[in-house]
Amino acid sequence: MPPYRFVNFYSRHIAPRLASAYIGTLRLMLPVAPMCASLVFWRRQYLLDYAGFIRKMRVHIEALREGPAQHYFEDVLGRAKAVPAAITGSCVQCGNCCMDKRCMFLEPIADGRYQCGIYHSPFRRLSNCGSFPLNAYDITRYACPSYHVIEIVRKP
Repeated sequence: MPPYRFVNFYSRHIAPRLASAYIGTLRLMLPVAPMCASLVFWRRQYLLDYAGFIRKMRVHIEALREGPAQHYFEDVLGRAKAVPAAITGSCVQCGNCCMDKRCMFLEPIADGRYQCGIYHSPFRRLSNCGSFPLNAYDITRYACPSYHVIEIVRKP
């Protein structure tokens, strides 16, 4: 099978199933999620506020169902279709890219700014977060105020 056919097959058939399986697994793990997160990220607050973490996790799972999980399996793990030549900007900690402020690890800090509770974890690099923004779609989807795609105009 030529590479372009595999990418197309992967995007249409495999990535959506992987996203559904991932979301289903998160739902099944919901009762033990605070304990797992506390162990993996060395943050005991997830276990101490068990009920709060479960509420955040439910919101997080619903946000994942809106497309970020499938985007991860299609574009981040798969081969991204529309990766621009250059993206400029820097994070202003608005929280928009964190599933519109619905990520369970997002923590408010001050003045309408947010920070990632697991930013320094090596596991974060394996998520959508480690690749944001991947393309113009990411920037538009979350109304990112600080990153911009630099369009490259080729001279004829």
